[in-house]
Amino acid sequence: MGVHKIDATNKVLGRLASKIAVLLQGKHKPSFVPFLNVGDKVIVTNTDKMKITGKKLKKKIYYHHSGYPGGLKKITLEELMKRDSREVLRRAVWGMLPKNKLRKQRIKNLKLYKGEKE
Repeated sequence: MGVHKIDATNKVLGRLASKIAVLLQGKHKPSFVPFLNVGDKVIVTNTDKMKITGKKLKKKIYYHHSGYPGGLKKITLEELMKRDSREVLRRAVWGMLPKNKLRKQRIKNLKLYKGEKE
């Protein structure tokens, strides 16, 4: 397993997330098989300096539900970036990974830092 260090400064969120998803899955390796976790570890720094294009900061909304009636919660991308920019990138990568039993194992190989290194 290799380790990839990525600086997120001035990188577009979606393009960065797709590159990270490929590295976590190991699709860049000739030894890739879809049913094994052969991906690399990825360390991303400066997540608070990522670029968000278009009007997504105001218009993109993340939803989750508590499971109780009236329990729908929502937060905009702008609010989530202020709260924790690492969560924005983690959710983007999470959505790009295959929806199977390896997803949780692969996301554990992703380390995110707001600054240079915490």
